[in-house]
Amino acid sequence: MGEDCEELLFDTIDLGIFPRARDEIAALLATCGLSLEEGVETFVTCRHRGRLVACAGIDANVVKCVATDPLARGESIALKVVSEVIHAAHDLGHDHLFLYTRPHNIAFFAGCGFYPIVEVPGLVTLMENTPIGIRAYRDGLKKLRAPGEVVGSIVVNANPFTLGHRYLVEQAAARCDVLHLFVVAEDASFFPYAERFELVKAGVAGIPRVVLHPGSEYMISRATFSSYFFKEKNVVGDCFTAVDLLVFREWIAPALGITHRFVGTEPFCRTTNKYNADMKYWLQADLSGAAAIQVVEIARTEHGSVPISASEVRRLLADDDFERIAGLVPPTTLQLLQTRYRPPRVSAA
Repeated sequence: MGEDCEELLFDTIDLGIFPRARDEIAALLATCGLSLEEGVETFVTCRHRGRLVACAGIDANVVKCVATDPLARGESIALKVVSEVIHAAHDLGHDHLFLYTRPHNIAFFAGCGFYPIVEVPGLVTLMENTPIGIRAYRDGLKKLRAPGEVVGSIVVNANPFTLGHRYLVEQAAARCDVLHLFVVAEDASFFPYAERFELVKAGVAGIPRVVLHPGSEYMISRATFSSYFFKEKNVVGDCFTAVDLLVFREWIAPALGITHRFVGTEPFCRTTNKYNADMKYWLQADLSGAAAIQVVEIARTEHGSVPISASEVRRLLADDDFERIAGLVPPTTLQLLQTRYRPPRVSAA
């Protein structure tokens, strides 16, 4: 079915303000084998004579949920809706954009100014709207490359930094010629990135052979860690981690000569435990043109026979139990918690 371009009406809507549009968008996505990811609230919509014929969502700087009614395809509607969503993202302050698509759509989105970064074979491709983004990041990392036969890496969120994190870094550094330590930059944690980075920097002070890196959009971020468009629930979990790990394997590790990635065992969080398991597959399996990276799990250190975890520190913080927190975190973390996060004391009248 052709559509008269003069009768196409584009609009940017917030599903929080117009919740009735949610079902309509979800239905359009379903006709294209896609699903509406929870948390995507901003959409560009395209209507023809009142009927929804195309949509594209924005989650911060990630374009998601791009769909065109099968009956309306072939008349450049998809190109127009992508152009509109790019403008909408720019209006929201996002110039560097990422986009997920199925591999067979790469050519179309390349025509919209997006460039592929990695592909989970047959399932999903991550793209960005610049030809130099990931390459510039890789080239910057190359300048920090240090010689060694065993070049290790750790990626931490450190929400907040604990004695468990320090133990992991100490154990890994002792096994490496150099250890690259990355701090997740995505500000989606209880403690903001700036605080977490400073706590890690102070917490690993004195440990030899450690190179500390700020986080980036190319590592455990909103862009690399998305599962937004898979209708088939059995593949959501796999793709949720695969893109992130393949970016690490194909771009980050080669730049620094990384041979090993160290992780702590995860007895509490199901998501992190699955990420550790997926890491062994996507980094070690013979499935990429990049060299395999050996994954090494190190048993968590304990306090009072209980593994130390950042989630336990946050729970104790909510209970104002600084006596127990003191046994789980280094002095620098304890000081920040006491000065910035301790509830104000209410004096007796």
